[in-house]
Amino acid sequence: MQETRLDTARIRAARQVIDPIFLDTPLYRCEALEPVLGCAVSVKLETANPIRSFKARGTEVVASGLAANGSRAVVCASAGNLGQALAWSGRGRGLEVTVVASRHATVAKLERIRALGAELELVDGDHELARERAAAIARDQGIRLVEDSLDLETCEGAATIGLELVDALPSFDAVLIALGGGAMATGVGHVVKSHASDVEVICVQPAGAPAMTRSWREHRVVSTDSADTIADGVAGRHPIPEVLDDLLLVADDAVLVQEASIVTGMRMLLDHAGLIVEPSAALGIAAILEDRERFADRHVLTIICGSNVDMDAYHRWIGPAPQ
Repeated sequence: MQETRLDTARIRAARQVIDPIFLDTPLYRCEALEPVLGCAVSVKLETANPIRSFKARGTEVVASGLAANGSRAVVCASAGNLGQALAWSGRGRGLEVTVVASRHATVAKLERIRALGAELELVDGDHELARERAAAIARDQGIRLVEDSLDLETCEGAATIGLELVDALPSFDAVLIALGGGAMATGVGHVVKSHASDVEVICVQPAGAPAMTRSWREHRVVSTDSADTIADGVAGRHPIPEVLDDLLLVADDAVLVQEASIVTGMRMLLDHAGLIVEPSAALGIAAILEDRERFADRHVLTIICGSNVDMDAYHRWIGPAPQ
């Protein structure tokens, strides 16, 4: 039988090294969403922190370990949120942080990476090319490469969200988790399934970037030639085999949603919850919109995983306020 890479004891230990500013994020039932979605909806607000995403839970664990070992430099590839998180965590521990990103990444995310003191290198290509360049830097300079989702610290740091969710069990029936590289899905899924196997763990990915969902469905790595989605935070093309193995153990389902549903989800979160979110954070709402019957009369929880969004693009996507 396949065994997971994740360890509940290590996940509990991770809470002790993560800055409390990233822990115990708001979790509440959002009743204003319920009439339009036809089900009870709770949100876990992972944007209520200085980098406005869940990623620092993992980078805090990474940076803590590096500092303890006397390391002084680290590099990662990022679509934006991981880079901000590593810059934050590294800055507080005296680490020299290099972030490699696509030149086409969200400008607001890139500017924040620089503002947090990291060295930013841009590549003319997508996130997969950035991953290749970051690996080359790590080899050439002999420094730590942080690979989101492959490195257990990123998964087990994200899994601390699950520890906070299980305190609310059994008040909800399903957890909707944005699926990209898989750190949050595998980490949170592992904890939830360990404590309440009857709670449905559903991963959600854009139809324009379906590599991990296809891989989950076929039980093998399926890469794609391209990714076409506004949800840049989950737009990977080459799933990591070890992460897929972990995902297969905890996910009850993996679904794909259309871009229009993502945009509608962002609009709903603004209108009914007062939340400005990036597209990846609206994937759970998009999944409900596309399959209302499945979720009718159930209590669903979705993780609002990030709010680092280019505001010009945001306004183009969601349009003017309803009259």
